[in-house]
Amino acid sequence: MKKRILILCTGNSCRSQMAEGILKSFAGDIEVYSAGTKPEKEVNPNSIKVMEEIGIDISANLTKSVEMFLGESFDFVVTVCDKARDICPSFTGKVNQRLHLGFVDPADCKGTPEQVLEEYREVRDEILSTFRLLYKSKLAGKLAR
Repeated sequence: MKKRILILCTGNSCRSQMAEGILKSFAGDIEVYSAGTKPEKEVNPNSIKVMEEIGIDISANLTKSVEMFLGESFDFVVTVCDKARDICPSFTGKVNQRLHLGFVDPADCKGTPEQVLEEYREVRDEILSTFRLLYKSKLAGKLAR
């Protein structure tokens, strides 16, 4: 049986979308979803752009509300921002393990378009490194049992 992972953030337009795309790129043996406590209308274009730079296409992703997943079971619920972590205890459903892996919100970055993109790249790379470690330590070799 595939491990099920839900990644939570506030807007579900940047960090959680990047994390979902990254985890899905590691293997097809996990089910990965992302959602927000207050979802934005669309995935942030800068998130799409920096993910394309590493060969991961999230351009067809949609933002989703955490309410879509209430009552479902997950092996892991991972919050990627402090605001979502504060709200996360209200998440219902069977959750085997809750994790908080906080990242700076690149949507808050100010500056030139290149400076803003550089912030998105830095956050993307931190998410990639952190979720690669999570996958190797808690998921790889432990799936489908």
